[in-house]
This record gives sequence, structure tokens and C-alpha cells, in this order.
Amino acid sequence: MGYLRTFPIESGVLRIFFTDRADGDFQVRDPAADVELRRRQIVDAPWTWVHQVHGTNVVVVEQPGQHAGVKADGLVTTAAGCPIAVTTADCSPVVLVADRGVAVLHVGWRGLYDGIVERGGTMLRERAGEPVEALVGPCIHPEAYEFGEDELELMADRYGDHVRSSTSWGTTALDLPEAVERACERAGWTVSEIGPCTTDLSYYSHRTRTEGERLTTVAWIEVP
Repeated sequence: MGYLRTFPIESGVLRIFFTDRADGDFQVRDPAADVELRRRQIVDAPWTWVHQVHGTNVVVVEQPGQHAGVKADGLVTTAAGCPIAVTTADCSPVVLVADRGVAVLHVGWRGLYDGIVERGGTMLRERAGEPVEALVGPCIHPEAYEFGEDELELMADRYGDHVRSSTSWGTTALDLPEAVERACERAGWTVSEIGPCTTDLSYYSHRTRTEGERLTTVAWIEVP
């Protein structure tokens, strides 16, 4: 099974769950009822999930299930009982925690370059106070993330040379967790946790095993 993180916030208790292979596939496909059952086994309420497009659109969720299925790569909520979720299979699920709310972001390299982390943090700040902590869930690590020189140059220009790395077989790689951490640090947020590499067989990986299944990261607020 995946792992749960819990944070006390002003409005109640924030729970964040990162799934693994044992929790099943959260890719949205037919039969949709199978995915819905898996969701309800984690938190029994209507979820807001999004069709991810590697962009910077972030939606605000105020009611359970609001905006489910829209095209976006980030979600923010300050309301209790509103699970918000993204799916991943190598990209970074990033969770920003504030005193009164939470943002959950789907962060691949394109969205990261275009500012999805900064956009999510800005929208969270406007509604819930300054993000105080960031968590990066399971994602691909540099030892398995071969990356083109031109794209790496773009990322290094934006986030610094620390994002340059090498694969375990010696080719050019992007350190995606490092890039996320740099984006958060520049905004003043501390990254408290970075999840394992999705090459671990406990997770799904499209890049290393061409798997079509997806993990999910879901966050929700409970009122004691």
C-alpha cells in the first residue's frame, strides 16, 4: 500500500496519500467504476481529478467533486471534505501545504519550466496563506531520466546547473526532484520530503517499463 502524511492546519487535519502499485491503477479509463471504487477506498467522498495537459492551469475546489475532469495540472482547496488529486507515472506529484489549505500539482518538466509550481503556490497563498511546506511524491530520479541537451539547457537556465545530472548508464539526465526543490526554494518554501524513484517496482513507470497504469496523489481536509 501507499503512504499517508498528516498535518494539523488551522481548519482541521490535512491528509495526503501517495499510492503505489498495490493500490491499483488510477488511470481514467473504462470501466470508470473501477477507478471510483479505488478512490473511495482511500477517502470516501467525491474526488476532483483533472485531465492533465502539462500546463499551468490550476483550479480552485470549494465543493466535493467540483471541476472533476477539467483540463488542468493543479488543484487548490481550503474546504473540508474535498479530495483533490493528480495522477502520475514518472512526473512529480507536488503538494504545497499552507495554514488553511493545500495545493496538489502535476509537475513534469514542461509544466515546471512554464511555472506550474509558482502558479499553484500563488493561488494557494491568495486563499490559504503562504505555503509553509512542500512534499514531492514518487517520481523519476535522474539515474533513470535520460534527457535531451537542448531541453536540459533550458531547465538549467531557469533553475540552475544543479538540475544537470547523469543516468546510471552515463548519459545526460535531468534531476527532476532537484528542479522542483529549486523552484520551491526560490519561492521561499521548504521541501520536507522527496519520494522514491518510480523505477522501484512498487510503483508504475511509463518511461522505464512503458506501463500505462497511473499512481495518484490525493489530499483532503478533515474537520475533527
